[in-house]
Amino acid sequence: MEYLEFELPIKELEDQLQKCKVIGDESEVDVTETCKQIEKKLAATQKDIYKNMTPWQRVQLSRHPDRPYTLDHIKAICGDSFLELHGDRSFKDDKAMIGGLGKIGDQSFMFIGQQKGFNTKTRQYRNFGMANPEGYRKALRLMKSAEKFGIPVVTLLDTPGAYPGLEAEERGQGEAIARNILEMTRLKVPVITIVIGEGASGGALGIGVGDRVLMLENTWYSVISPESCSSILWRSWEYKEQAAEALKLTASDMKKLKLVDSIIKEPLGGAHRDREKTFKSVSDAIVKNYEELKNLSPKDLVSQRMEKYAQMGVYKG
Repeated sequence: MEYLEFELPIKELEDQLQKCKVIGDESEVDVTETCKQIEKKLAATQKDIYKNMTPWQRVQLSRHPDRPYTLDHIKAICGDSFLELHGDRSFKDDKAMIGGLGKIGDQSFMFIGQQKGFNTKTRQYRNFGMANPEGYRKALRLMKSAEKFGIPVVTLLDTPGAYPGLEAEERGQGEAIARNILEMTRLKVPVITIVIGEGASGGALGIGVGDRVLMLENTWYSVISPESCSSILWRSWEYKEQAAEALKLTASDMKKLKLVDSIIKEPLGGAHRDREKTFKSVSDAIVKNYEELKNLSPKDLVSQRMEKYAQMGVYKG
């Protein structure tokens, strides 16, 4: 298990607890009482640290290397029923954007999401979760396919942004994202969007227009990352904590501003601390929201979705 800087007090206590148990096992000394005291202190420290996290600490947690990624979620939720579909039918298959059909119970869903890597080789293969235009075009092809067969769409957001390279711009990165936003607003099937990690800028928004937008507790969703914001405003990455605070990017801030519909609770310490529990919460949230949307006619679905986005940013003085 890797620990972030602010989690070090927890690591120390966990190490102490481990040593204490080892002493108990190796010698005749009764250490039950000591272990209990350390466990009590550990629980209190965990509660204290995780209940009072700053926005920047949540950003760090959303990028935790052990955090489950899109394919982890899909494989846990759908099991063997997931069938990955490839290619945008015009340029090539983007490995940073994955999609395919999967089942939860007896209901089929079209899953689409950005995929990051877990080591140097896979990170390069997945382009660090930064999709090219062909990735967004693949996502759109799959959504249109789902619409044709009346299958609901689930999108999982986890990207540091759309790929900003020269070749991506040459192939129309802006157009691909704009086209997806336009088409998703008028898709005639239910669309459920979940931010499972980083929700950065247009890269996330390109698959992020949904009837229901949910966020896991320790994720963020914003027009820009705190580091980039800091480097624009202060010409330095030094002020990323201040930027994270000002951007109002955490799940609770987004819910307060009515930009997302609900927050999915995570296990104490983040999604990676208890993956199974996280997968179950995400699966339950998908099913619950689909149950609420499945009986709406396509016309009502689209008009409610349009209305939802039209309401954003409305200010009454």
